[in-house]
Amino acid sequence: MSQSQSALLMIDVINHLEFDGNEGLLRAVPNLIKNLKPLSEFFRFKNIPVIYLNDNFNNWHSDFAELVEYCTSKNVNGKELAENLRPTKDDYFILKPMHSGFYGTPLHILLQRLAIKNLFLTGIAADICVQYTANDAYMRNYKVNIVSDCVIANTLEDTKYALDKMKRLLKAPILTADEVKSVV
Repeated sequence: MSQSQSALLMIDVINHLEFDGNEGLLRAVPNLIKNLKPLSEFFRFKNIPVIYLNDNFNNWHSDFAELVEYCTSKNVNGKELAENLRPTKDDYFILKPMHSGFYGTPLHILLQRLAIKNLFLTGIAADICVQYTANDAYMRNYKVNIVSDCVIANTLEDTKYALDKMKRLLKAPILTADEVKSVV
């Protein structure tokens, strides 16, 4: 059990990025890695749970280990991302069938079991899976925090729009990775 009431959610960061419309994401990946890798290491150092929420990419015969293996061993667009943000043995992982990390998954049960109340959301895409997960977390009375330099979308405008929407509608603080380190 965690002694902290916080958790870092890493949404769709183990990702092959092999789909149409990926150009903006591919341009943003180096900056995402630069900010998210040290933040995830900080959470691990503080013994605060790191939870991977990942799309199953409609591969219902796969598991998380296979997804990591595929994204790190094949020559796919997301290889650098997956190699740099690879989970450790102490991290948690949940495969999700849709956009939200809560929909059709045991995430809520895991968070209850770990006594988590504060969520720090990171990952891909700010305006889809991050936002849907934030919405569902808010409806379940979690304190939702968005790490602005650790989320990306297809365009900078899409990212900014999603951040503004989550700040206004979900009352989510929008923090940088460095700011998160000072409040956790």
